[in-house]
Amino acid sequence: MKILVYPHAMEIGGSQLNAIELAAAVRDLGHEVAVIAEPGPLAERLSSLGLEHLALDAGRRRPSPATVRLLRRLISERGYDIVHGYEWPPGIEAFYAAGRRAAAVCTVMSMSVAPFLPASLPLVVGTYELRERTAGRRSGPVHLIEPPIDVDDNAPGHPAEEFRDRFGLDEDHFDVVIVGRLVRELKLEGVLTAIKVVGELGRELPIRLVIVGDGPARALVESRATEVNAALGRRAVVLTGQLDDPRPAYAAAWVSLAMGGSALRALAFGRPLIVQGERGFFELLTPESCDVFLRQGWYGLGDGDGAVRLAKILRELAAGPDRVAELGAYGRHLVVERFGLRRAARLQEQIYRDALASRAPAGELVSTAGRVLSYKIRRRYQRLLGTAARDDFNAVAGSRAAGRTASARSGRTRPGGGTRRVNAP
Repeated sequence: MKILVYPHAMEIGGSQLNAIELAAAVRDLGHEVAVIAEPGPLAERLSSLGLEHLALDAGRRRPSPATVRLLRRLISERGYDIVHGYEWPPGIEAFYAAGRRAAAVCTVMSMSVAPFLPASLPLVVGTYELRERTAGRRSGPVHLIEPPIDVDDNAPGHPAEEFRDRFGLDEDHFDVVIVGRLVRELKLEGVLTAIKVVGELGRELPIRLVIVGDGPARALVESRATEVNAALGRRAVVLTGQLDDPRPAYAAAWVSLAMGGSALRALAFGRPLIVQGERGFFELLTPESCDVFLRQGWYGLGDGDGAVRLAKILRELAAGPDRVAELGAYGRHLVVERFGLRRAARLQEQIYRDALASRAPAGELVSTAGRVLSYKIRRRYQRLLGTAARDDFNAVAGSRAAGRTASARSGRTRPGGGTRRVNAP
């Protein structure tokens, strides 16, 4: 098969890392795979995996008729069998571009699936709960691929000395590491709570919080970190900014605080994991709590202030090195056995084969366009009011009951690849 993979962005993040690494793994099964995406930090990762990069204009509209025309031209000129969009805008564009000449597939690693996605468009989601919820209101196929991890590339023993030297991180502290975008949706509440808890525990324990990432909420995070550091008289909270390769940060952690794909990546390094959610949700991964996350995803909704809960977990881990080693080994085993990249690639290959056996009904092209236009009009109105979420299908709906949980975020190096720009007509 000839496959064109279309991530929704090229900044560091779970969905797009999954797209790129799974593309390389499918390529290694014997298929011809290229990636079309805007320029960004993950372009270097594409090159290291030997994947061809067809570059899109970062300033384009989403979804865009011009991008659809470009995808159609590539299908015609290169003979792509599959166009695989990650998240809803690339999924819609792939759907309109494929027509009868190719098959479209859409992966959604957000917390919910956009209701206007065509019913016939094959979907891939990342948790059992989201698949069950989505399949109940769709006539088309909904597949499950839990966020895959390259367990060879992400493993215990990865070098961390240069990372520690660069950011002045001595090994005398109990380091809690967060890797992720600093945005208000999903992440900010938990990050600010972690800063607060480290500020409190830091009076009695040599604990340090290392935050790896960047985003629009960085100024607020830096402000809170500065307050805590001043109160404790030491660098108890360290912001590194975005790292193109965050593996040394995961490897340097005593414990990781994460959600979605970042949670699974953290587990691969053999350290305990505290799963972060919203509304005060913090839960330590243990053999007893594991089944919950396998069902609902690496995320959760709590019932209020999570500071007390997080402080209790961190105090327990800081006082028990044997417990740290035990939980680290458990998490590594779980990722290797269940979330390996090769297993996910074989599942993805079969989804592509199934998609080629069916085509979208012509009537869906018109009805989908109307639903997308209605959604875009509502979004524009919300932006005018200042109420639009940055990650539209990753915000927690206010009507959901507290405690309900939702979905996760979530190759060998090979020479070659490179970037080639293709221009939309």
